[in-house]
Amino acid sequence: MKKFFVFFPVAILVLSCSTQQNVVRVEPQIQEIKQEVVLKRKVAIARFSNETQYAKGVFYSKENDPIGKQAADILSTKLAASDKFILLERQDMDKIMQEIEIAGNEGYQKVGADYLIIGSVTEFGRKNVGDVNAFSRSKTQTVQAGVSIRLVDVSTGQIIYSEEAKGEAETTNKTVMGLGERTDYDATLSDKAISAAISKLVENVINNCMDRPWKSYFLLHDENGIIIGGGKSQGLKVGDYFDVVQKGESVKNPQTGMLMELPGKKVGKIRVEFVGGDNPQNEFSMVVFTEGSIDPQNLNNYFIKEIK
Repeated sequence: MKKFFVFFPVAILVLSCSTQQNVVRVEPQIQEIKQEVVLKRKVAIARFSNETQYAKGVFYSKENDPIGKQAADILSTKLAASDKFILLERQDMDKIMQEIEIAGNEGYQKVGADYLIIGSVTEFGRKNVGDVNAFSRSKTQTVQAGVSIRLVDVSTGQIIYSEEAKGEAETTNKTVMGLGERTDYDATLSDKAISAAISKLVENVINNCMDRPWKSYFLLHDENGIIIGGGKSQGLKVGDYFDVVQKGESVKNPQTGMLMELPGKKVGKIRVEFVGGDNPQNEFSMVVFTEGSIDPQNLNNYFIKEIK
């Protein structure tokens, strides 16, 4: 008997059992993150006083009060950490002027602040609370501090923000059957309590300053170009746009007795073409008008305002 062998093409069998897959390649989408432009305001801490009776002994000096200086240093550090301000020194200005006089630096320029901060420590106290049982003993040291600050708009002299906050810091130690750690007087609690009170106010100070439009002024307007104050350290960069506003009329308000400036009128828009200078004292920006114009002979009648 003859045997017959039947061969099926393997390729056909494999193809018949396979499933065709469509591979779709998904390109990753890169979302552009727009960085927030922060135009820095010039801020100075005018004074920070100690209005409590703490640390006011026989040899107390108001000009060298440790509590007031400590509070000013803490506030200055927290504002600097926000990276939204140019902080100007006022507390130790006399020492700076002495060094300038020694160095013979006649080119020193005094820079005015946009906002002044006036503060005081209004409450400060320490208490110790102990708890003694048959087999255990505990002691809690607590320091409470109250801080009050006022934020003043230098251009108007008005207080635009005022608030008081309180902070507290404490430490506790406990011993059982004579075993455990005993702590003596903790001087760091004073620092922590003042810092806690100031921390509650810093965010509001930042918000009140940043909510108001950044302003600058014209320095020069002639055939050589148009120059305004402000540069890189304040956050200006090439391509930024700003509104140009003509100042409103100044009138005296009979109700308050204060001189007030009426709202100005927008007369143009400018674009930054170049930024120069190496510090807040000599920084400038060259600009061009993209809309409107001004009278070059009366630059004091105008100011530049951030577009909100």
